[in-house]
Amino acid sequence: MDAEAPPPLDTPPEMGLDEAVAARRFLIRGEHANLWFEGRGPDQDGALDGALVVSFDNLATIDEGWPRGPWAWKRLEPMGHSVLGVQSHAKDWFRQPTAPALLRGLEERGFFRRFRRVVLTGASMGGFAALNFAPLIPEARVLAFSPQTTMNRVIAPFEARFPYSVKRSNWEGMPFLDAAAAVPYIRRAVVVFDPMVPEDRAHAARLAGANVQLLRLPFATHEAIRVVLKTGTFPLLIDALVEGNGAGHAFWQAYRARRAVTKWQRAVLAAAANRGRHQLVIQAADAMLRLGQDLPDEEKVFIRRARRGAVNARKVGAAT
Repeated sequence: MDAEAPPPLDTPPEMGLDEAVAARRFLIRGEHANLWFEGRGPDQDGALDGALVVSFDNLATIDEGWPRGPWAWKRLEPMGHSVLGVQSHAKDWFRQPTAPALLRGLEERGFFRRFRRVVLTGASMGGFAALNFAPLIPEARVLAFSPQTTMNRVIAPFEARFPYSVKRSNWEGMPFLDAAAAVPYIRRAVVVFDPMVPEDRAHAARLAGANVQLLRLPFATHEAIRVVLKTGTFPLLIDALVEGNGAGHAFWQAYRARRAVTKWQRAVLAAAANRGRHQLVIQAADAMLRLGQDLPDEEKVFIRRARRGAVNARKVGAAT
């Protein structure tokens, strides 16, 4: 077990909206989604004055089955913030009536006013939901990783990924059809994406606005959240919205650790190779091997393979 991971979560007591408003922990079950809340605060009487992070499932977490804690709980719990997990029962991008109705129900009962700051976060499908539902919570802020704005093919003709899941969900009609429509009603948003992924770049362009910080992370791939987690910068991004208005110098300094992240390394080498930049592949591979000289050999196999391929390709090119 990860030594830094919090202990496994016991399923919270189940209750309805009225009872949950003042509870320290709760599970609200709905037809299409659940709310799982883990409160953190200075006292034991239900009064919480810290920050609340509302996290949303994505396609991968739904495959984990049940019970599962809120998305990113392992990373958020050590930060000391309260966490509300919005958990879908299906890979539906939260295109369902339950999740927004439950969030609206908590807001109407004053739940979110227990916290000095509320940040919604999620990746891909979860990023779409975080942006879409932020206007339901006054003054909420959003940290969205590689979000889609919509999977409606008329609005976003450039988006053709995840065909099986998209086919099984409803992408016709409002509300919450297009996350770009929510942007003017969001206090502040940070959108993290890889500009080298055409679909993610196109979605991010639809989200641009004075209240949105577009955080471009080349070679992070659509799974930019994984690179951020590996670099240890996820807490910095959360706190950048809890305490301020977005990512700054501290994030970029810490994010230099990406150079040792396997996913980022693979993406860099693949991009250079695909462009025929064989010398660049060799130079990058040599730098990666120096950086990871203390790593086990099996963790460097893909780097050596890429280097050999570039050397052979350069020889072939020189001979023709």
